[in-house]
Amino acid sequence: MHVMNHTFKILALLCLSAVASYGQAIVLKDGTRVPADDFRVEDGKIIRTMRIQGDKTATTSVTEAQIGMLDWPEPTQLIDARSLMAQGKTAEAITTLKDGVDFFTPFQKVKGGELRYTEVFFAYVDALNQGKQFEETVKQMRQLDGLPLSEGQKLKLKVIKLDVERQTSSDYGSILAQADNILGSTDDSGISAAVWNIKAEIFAKKKEWEQAMMAYLRIPVLFGTQMDRVPDAELNAARMLVKMKRYEDASQFFTRLVDQYPGSAVAEAAGKEKAAINGMKNQDQEVAPAEDSKDKPAQS
Repeated sequence: MHVMNHTFKILALLCLSAVASYGQAIVLKDGTRVPADDFRVEDGKIIRTMRIQGDKTATTSVTEAQIGMLDWPEPTQLIDARSLMAQGKTAEAITTLKDGVDFFTPFQKVKGGELRYTEVFFAYVDALNQGKQFEETVKQMRQLDGLPLSEGQKLKLKVIKLDVERQTSSDYGSILAQADNILGSTDDSGISAAVWNIKAEIFAKKKEWEQAMMAYLRIPVLFGTQMDRVPDAELNAARMLVKMKRYEDASQFFTRLVDQYPGSAVAEAAGKEKAAINGMKNQDQEVAPAEDSKDKPAQS
């Protein structure tokens, strides 16, 4: 029975792979399908490779006017970027998504291409923001207003804008109030995780270290499915322990991050910050010297 189940799973995966591969194509207005292997995007142009005789090939450009639709499943750049973010490799995810933006740019006015371009571009801006690339986030964010965003994306954009405001404004009360309003209006775990990160950053700016730590930890504890936000949230929670002078606890946290996210910027930062507090004891647990008991009445 186990062997049959295993075989079935393999066959199912092969079928899914075949469907995805078949789906990745340009469909020309004359009905011709140009599969993904037969074209590339280069300098904003779509270059098609055509087989003419035997092994001989020739290339030609495909214009927007020739395309009927883009038949494309979920972009691999989105899938790969989510995986990289979950590994704490935000910079690599940004690069992957930028490649996706470049690929889908020539199709943004084509049926089926507009949706793919929008979702990849939106993910790119979101990753820039998570990667703390403030200027580039602001620059690219302006283009989102002109795209056909879904209601969910519009709310996510509102959160990104609030995070930008958080980095430029000292009106923390207003930002926290807006954050709480968003939390009260949605049950989307991705949006909630992003908003709790904003709240955590505000608490950290206000030097409310314990509140900040608890806010960061809400992300892995309550919204653990949002793996793109978990590594940074855990790193920042460990940093709050350092601020609270709980050095031994922070050191253990940093060690776990190094082990859990090998080869990532998160692991590199955790390793450096662990070294900076190496051997230091928790100061918040130090007990003050007892008063001289000879001056105190004996306890019965």
